[in-house]
Amino acid sequence: MKKRIVAALAAMTAFAMLTVTAQADSAEKDLLAQIQERGTIVVAMEGTWSPWTYHDETDELVGYDVEVAKAVAEKLGVEAEFVEGEWDGLLAGLDAGRYDIMVNGVTITEERQETYSFSNPYGYNKTAVMVSSDNESIKEMADLDGKTTANTISSTYAEVAEKYGASVTGVDDLNQTFELLLSGRIDATLNDEVVYFDYMKAHPEAPIKIACYDSESTSVGIPVRKDASTESLVEAINAALEELDKDGTLTTLSEKYFGTDISKAE
Repeated sequence: MKKRIVAALAAMTAFAMLTVTAQADSAEKDLLAQIQERGTIVVAMEGTWSPWTYHDETDELVGYDVEVAKAVAEKLGVEAEFVEGEWDGLLAGLDAGRYDIMVNGVTITEERQETYSFSNPYGYNKTAVMVSSDNESIKEMADLDGKTTANTISSTYAEVAEKYGASVTGVDDLNQTFELLLSGRIDATLNDEVVYFDYMKAHPEAPIKIACYDSESTSVGIPVRKDASTESLVEAINAALEELDKDGTLTTLSEKYFGTDISKAE
């Protein structure tokens, strides 16, 4: 009886040691290794921000960011698995490890770089102030002082609007922003210049115009969780983006979705 008890205890101890060892090995394995082991990279995006990431008439998820993510995944030797959600929850999901990366036209800022590791830029934005066609009260950025705008609260566009004194109404997505503007419930909204032209292509009769531009252009990158386990992933993404830039893929995709090459700084 004692021998059986001792043997059982020994087996339990050995199993516990194996479990601890396996957990330690998993913890030491960096995120890139985990991604390549499972064969997929989980990509977070909104799916409602044309032409970056949206659903076409057949409800297929398409857009510049969708194709960039697929191309990067292919370079990493895996498939892209897309998860859609509202902007304000995407970065939180990245923090929690629910997503591996976020590809959603994310502007690289000093504040965000304190929390996330970013890839090298793969796109450059020019921020436009959009107003109703009959609005003559906004002609330059300083005219935003005291005006009302709408954007997702954690977006850089909201930050720019507030910097110039505007009051920002929080929304879930771009569609809500244009609804508020068209109904006259806000004075203006800030977003990419290319988003305006894409919207007007789909809604040529919309009474909206660009009133002015922010003087500072911004760069777009791919954020990942910032810790030692993600360093090799960022390096691999940068290598993939460099290849996609050199072989002309980024230029081709930019011209396909924006009508111009946003992948270059100039």
